[in-house]
Amino acid sequence: MCLSRLCRPIASAVSALAAIILSSPTQAEDRLLAEALQFHGTILYLTAKVPGLVVGAVRNGESAFAGFGEIADGTGKEPDRDTMFRIGSVSKVFCGGVLSSLANEGKLKLTDALQDRLGYDVELPRIDARELRIVDLVTQSSGLPREVPTPPAPPEDPFSLNTREAQIAALKEHPLLFAPGTSVLYSNFGYDLLGAALANVAGKPYAELLKERILDPIGMKDTVFNPRPGDKARLMQGHFFDGSAMPTAPTPVSIECAGGLYSTANDMLRWIAWHVDTKPSAANAELRLMNHAAFLYRDGLKSVVGLDDGGPMDAMGLGWVITLPDDNRPLILEKSGGLQGTFSYVAIAPTRGVGAFFVLNEFNAAAFEAAVKMTNDFVMDLAPR
Repeated sequence: MCLSRLCRPIASAVSALAAIILSSPTQAEDRLLAEALQFHGTILYLTAKVPGLVVGAVRNGESAFAGFGEIADGTGKEPDRDTMFRIGSVSKVFCGGVLSSLANEGKLKLTDALQDRLGYDVELPRIDARELRIVDLVTQSSGLPREVPTPPAPPEDPFSLNTREAQIAALKEHPLLFAPGTSVLYSNFGYDLLGAALANVAGKPYAELLKERILDPIGMKDTVFNPRPGDKARLMQGHFFDGSAMPTAPTPVSIECAGGLYSTANDMLRWIAWHVDTKPSAANAELRLMNHAAFLYRDGLKSVVGLDDGGPMDAMGLGWVITLPDDNRPLILEKSGGLQGTFSYVAIAPTRGVGAFFVLNEFNAAAFEAAVKMTNDFVMDLAPR
């Protein structure tokens, strides 16, 4: 059966493919990397039918980039390496990096009780004498529900009611759905509390911690929680499931660890390159080693909910969802995100020196699933066992 939206004459499809490939040069000395990324990205863009798409990859220190469509409706401006986009819950892996840094310096332990680190005037809930620990938050095994319960917020400021006071009120209601550490349930609420705990331990705002310990050392000058004056013209516009444009909503302090970061392809590629530089002599090798380790395995858990969108979760790291090697697939650390009409995903194979990411600017479930598969396949193709 042929649906009119999907069926095109073969000649037209080939012409469109060739036109996009020729008009979107990438920047990499690794010509195979550039060619492969451009081809995979072109196929994805033609089939996903989203307003805009950004893809990037790193192999052995070389990077490649490709952008398709337009960054905002009616602009005709194709995404480039300096286009700013939201990465949503990929922000959680950055928070895991901050945690790694503080733990490496001995400022806290992963097994510390959250009660002793959070700084909130509330007695935290527990089940079967199991108390919430820092490691339970970062590995999504806290038992907390997905979101902090709040009344509906205005669409232009949807996160504004997720406040410290709202979190404390929710904790007083004993919200745990299972004993911490016994199951996995994706929880933004847990990461909201993790960000607050890290800020309390360090005695400074989480945003400052992230900038000092992760962003500045890597050179990520355009990774921020809220656009700065002058950034507006290069922002990628998100779209809802029906294709309508979504507003650029502010990121409050309360969700910074869980999600809300903006970044660019240039910054994301620098970050991926840092992660896959696993030479013992590389800067911050100890931090990277901890950040890539598995701390909770699927085996033995009572249930796993909300962690398999990038592939079956075999283990949880400090924000990373880990899939173990299998046949041609290497060990992959991955994380997805979705916020304000933008879907994102990053997958790295640190033992092979390869990583890739995508950002598409529409809540489109089929396109997201196809893009995740393309990214994972791309990493496997360039890092075969």
